[in-house]
Amino acid sequence: MKRQLIFPFFAGILGTMVLGGWATLSVQAQSKPVPPKFTTVTNLAEFNLAIDKKPVSASDVKQIDEPPARRDIIGADDRIPMTSRKKPWSAIGKIERIDADGKIYICTGTLIADDLVLTNSHCVLNPDTGKLSRAIAFLPNLINGQVRDKNDIAYATSVKAGTDFKSGTMADYVDDWAIIKLDRPLGKKYGVIPLKSVPSFDLVGDTQKFALVGYSGDFPNSKQKEYQEFTAGESMTAGVHLGCSILRQKDSLLYHNCDTKGGASGGAIIGNIGGNYYVLALHSGWNTVNGLKLNRAVEISRIEPALRGK
Repeated sequence: MKRQLIFPFFAGILGTMVLGGWATLSVQAQSKPVPPKFTTVTNLAEFNLAIDKKPVSASDVKQIDEPPARRDIIGADDRIPMTSRKKPWSAIGKIERIDADGKIYICTGTLIADDLVLTNSHCVLNPDTGKLSRAIAFLPNLINGQVRDKNDIAYATSVKAGTDFKSGTMADYVDDWAIIKLDRPLGKKYGVIPLKSVPSFDLVGDTQKFALVGYSGDFPNSKQKEYQEFTAGESMTAGVHLGCSILRQKDSLLYHNCDTKGGASGGAIIGNIGGNYYVLALHSGWNTVNGLKLNRAVEISRIEPALRGK
């Protein structure tokens, strides 16, 4: 989504991004896979989230074959402002980028290592031209337009994209992921949320056990009474949908009902397994499946090989 930059000096650091390698992460293989036991990510008090409506209930979850009322919002809009400075939420931040043609866009990213941020390929390059962005900034834990310390705003030194969208088909979006290497190790301060590849048959179902955080361009609207304290306006505070589900897997893509709008691209779908938080899928956008508009996500198994240096 095209947006206004909140840091004027950002425009002064334009340069050519270089695709390159970096230190790899180790991924521990499980010799005998065991279906995970998910804990519902709805503990609002623990994470000091602002509650502006009743928590999501079973009646709010629509059947998968019921068309959503509007793009990216499935049924009722269950997003609430993400106001926590605590981990794991502090590992999520806003991405601002200047495209090769000078246009400004926003996305969402998650620290998965001290200096690595996970987001979408279409958040680091232009899907129409395949050209890499001229500059990319990561604003960790941005709340009402503020980070903890302005010195914590980090910039990309290199990126690795899963696709350049050359085929022009939905097959490109199976690998709509990107890893951004930052110029400083923000994860030491803000924490990280590691990736975890879980078989789709363990993820899929109307479980209401996951969460998605994203800097949507329509949220929070400070003109609405319940959001008047968010004076910085839309996309300056993330929205979080607690208790959403991954509903199906089709053609190597996952489909979910976590509420998002443009700007939330690159947002992590997060689950709690054994008291630990993991990125279980990567929100990528929406498309039509069997005549329905559904939110899609990239499977973590598509991303892990890049972190192993392959």
